[in-house]
Amino acid sequence: MLRVILSGGPGVGKTTLLNELAARGYTVVEESAREFIRERRASGQAPRPEPAEFALELLRRDRAKYEQSCSGARFVFFDRCLVESIAMAQEAHAITPTESSALLRSLKFHSRVFILPPWEQIYTLDAERDQDFDHCRRVHEALTLWYLACGYQVHEVLRAPVRTRADQVLQVLAADGV
Repeated sequence: MLRVILSGGPGVGKTTLLNELAARGYTVVEESAREFIRERRASGQAPRPEPAEFALELLRRDRAKYEQSCSGARFVFFDRCLVESIAMAQEAHAITPTESSALLRSLKFHSRVFILPPWEQIYTLDAERDQDFDHCRRVHEALTLWYLACGYQVHEVLRAPVRTRADQVLQVLAADGV
């Protein structure tokens, strides 16, 4: 089983791509942030708590999803993941860089991360996504730098129809020999 990360800023098509991969029979793991924001809104709370609390909750949820992803499936595709929750927790000073490094060393993801670039033509706001497009660009840049700093290879996915994007991801994985 190989854990594969799909990443990128908000509104770049990650969920759509994951849905396409799921329709093709692949195992997918949804991101935790939208789920947490939805729960908070449903209970009448602000969408996001303070940054450290938000980061620690995502870290907790993403750790559980990571541990539960030990299935017999050939690939497990993650919409964002524990690697990004670690970055968020470190940035919010909820964990130390030493704790961050130890957590990162314990993870086993494919060495190539698929990042979907900002794409203004498909960008939309919704109940969980309330950031503007400039925020999407900043997140994209920060994620790219974070994954490179963590030793991952970054592969930017084409701005293309979802089937083409899914084909590209699977072709790159095949070329990687996995």
